[in-house]
Amino acid sequence: MTNIFDSHAHYDARHFSEDCDELLASLPERGVRFVLSAADTLASAKRAIALTERYDYIYCSAGIHPHNAKDAPANMEAQICEIVKSSPRVRALGEAGLDYHYDFSPRERQIEVFERQLSLASELNLPIIVHDREAHADTLRLLKKYRPKGVVHCYSGSAEMARELIEIGLYIGFTGVVTFPSAKKVAVAAASVPLNRLLVETDCPYMAPVPNRGKRCDSSMLVYTIESLAGIKGIEPQDLADITCQNACELFGIES
Repeated sequence: MTNIFDSHAHYDARHFSEDCDELLASLPERGVRFVLSAADTLASAKRAIALTERYDYIYCSAGIHPHNAKDAPANMEAQICEIVKSSPRVRALGEAGLDYHYDFSPRERQIEVFERQLSLASELNLPIIVHDREAHADTLRLLKKYRPKGVVHCYSGSAEMARELIEIGLYIGFTGVVTFPSAKKVAVAAASVPLNRLLVETDCPYMAPVPNRGKRCDSSMLVYTIESLAGIKGIEPQDLADITCQNACELFGIES
């Protein structure tokens, strides 16, 4: 398979510290055409930019994950703007959003930091990468309020919610979870998403698909997610890879 766009990865994570360069050098010959390395802190964004300077197929984002919202600085917006202006490879804000599973940051603080990043994304005319875990109602409410361009990544909501997100104009990203036999809700949601609003992602080093579940994930494993989604959509896997690559290029402003 070729023309794979991993629309959400974390190659600055410690899980890749021992073999990051070896792995990233190998991905293009394994069919990976582009990667968006998503930041979860401002320091992470700077590390991701460093990766883009070494590998011309990698782009990145800048933002603060809901787990880290409690530590967001008072001048968060100014710092994000500085990072965005420092490199043309920064093509999105985030990942930003809400996570009510762990509550590492107080929910009120998560909402505040998410709203500030939604507002900034609009100001900078950049898409936002949205994290939503067990916070569907509040996430949908805020996305309807701000109506950003962007993607709800690692989608775990219902088919009904997916349709509302698509009406706003958002893309929906699916990970290796779609390959899990138990993930019937995710498969139903994926079936409801039009091909022109579909993205694929690893969220690596997490979410390794079957048959690699439990292992460290990387972009080469995206073939299994693509094959599963292609089966759900009733098209050839290479066609789905081509479509999702084009979708991601359009969202992130990358010449395909």
